[in-house]
Amino acid sequence: MAKVTKKYLRMNNLYHIIDEGTKDVLFNFRPVQKKLFENLHDSNIILKSRQHGVTTFFCILGLDAALHNSNIRVGIIAHNREDAERFFRDKVKYAWDRLDPGYKQKLAVVAEQSSARELTFSNNSSIRVGTSLRSSTLNILHISEFAKVCARHPEKAREIVTGALNTIHDGALVSIESTAEGREGYFAEYCQQAQKRQQQGKKLSRLDFKFHFFAWWEDKKNVLKQDVLIPARLETYFKSLQEKEGITLTKNQKAWYVKKDAVLGEDMFREHPSTPEESFRSSVEGAYFKSQFTDIYTDSRITLVPYEKGVVVDTAWDLGMADTTPIWFFQRIGKEVRFIDFYENSGEGLAHYAKILREKKYEYGQHFAPHDISVRELTTGKSRLEAAIEMGIRFTAVDRLSKADQIEAGRRLLGRSWFDEKKCEQGILALENYRKAWDEKNGCWKSQPMHNWASHPADSFMVAAIAMPKTELLSTKNKVNSFIHKNRNLRRVMR
Repeated sequence: MAKVTKKYLRMNNLYHIIDEGTKDVLFNFRPVQKKLFENLHDSNIILKSRQHGVTTFFCILGLDAALHNSNIRVGIIAHNREDAERFFRDKVKYAWDRLDPGYKQKLAVVAEQSSARELTFSNNSSIRVGTSLRSSTLNILHISEFAKVCARHPEKAREIVTGALNTIHDGALVSIESTAEGREGYFAEYCQQAQKRQQQGKKLSRLDFKFHFFAWWEDKKNVLKQDVLIPARLETYFKSLQEKEGITLTKNQKAWYVKKDAVLGEDMFREHPSTPEESFRSSVEGAYFKSQFTDIYTDSRITLVPYEKGVVVDTAWDLGMADTTPIWFFQRIGKEVRFIDFYENSGEGLAHYAKILREKKYEYGQHFAPHDISVRELTTGKSRLEAAIEMGIRFTAVDRLSKADQIEAGRRLLGRSWFDEKKCEQGILALENYRKAWDEKNGCWKSQPMHNWASHPADSFMVAAIAMPKTELLSTKNKVNSFIHKNRNLRRVMR
């Protein structure tokens, strides 16, 4: 039960907003907003599903603080300029303009300055909306859809962290909210750290983020009063939620989820997660292997995958001009391709990686490398293929394919891949985050991949994918020869 403070009463009785149906309504706490109000910490990280009104809540909270306190600086950061202007126009300026004139006079506060993104009041308090706010020193800071910024604009995300987050006042209120965009980036890292502290019951300092999660089923609007046919896949999912998470859904909630799932498909976990874990199971927007990882998680193919003795381990490398070298270790068992290990390092020569191979003590088959491994380097006059032989590594170069064909080969391989959840953790993270570059100017995904930390592990995985047809042909040939060797009569007939 929320303590009915003056602030509580003001926020639920003074401010008008535009609701989802485009109507002018008096702002009043929805369940999630009320829960937030009751549980705010100095620093807050908020993982959520869509349409809980979290940003609206913080816009009204910030406006109220600026109006009723002198010398307060409030900042709202949106993930793009259009959203920044919309937040200001529809959530901040709209609420200010429709505040009762008599109450404004009672406050003796007037807007001395107004722009497309900022209101400054006569009490020397202000509320500003932008996409970075680097130069601001703030008492209240809210960052909206931060995971999107981390995924599409990592440099801007870093600017927000080193700029706005790094200059807040002591005792300031900070909130960062977003739906998830994969398991990489500042937002995912902050969420995971905060959730871990919460699970361990650790006392939080004012600089420690408090973890908040709001699921789709916490919103009373997410119901559909209609009989729908529930697919077997979702019946199993709803049953799992009840048995494993203690989440019991009504008939109308299930109907809503079924209809939403039909539209959103593989994006459902990101847009409307039931649990925090679901949020981070979703791939980022623009990810090349998005649907494949949806299937991998559905089939529980990220698990304990032990090394099978007696079956050779093949490796796939990325040995491009960059010094980052990732290696995938995999075994083929029937139609399954089992990735049992992953290793990545940078700034090391081939001797280092030869040592890693020896230390792992696997029985090796073939070592696959990109097509250009035979190219001679000008400085040494040797190819990397020749240099590797001197270190005891005999590489097989895969065929040269276009990037589009490499990606398609990777998708096919993922369809029958299993991954060891511990040893391959970093490699899996890279595959999930291998995505298209974002075209800021045109507001769309480019046709080529983003070159970042995920590129090299993805490239080495695609080396394995390109090699797969040849390795399976060789495996079949070896099995036939072994069979003939064991059956002498057959050998005589074939002669």
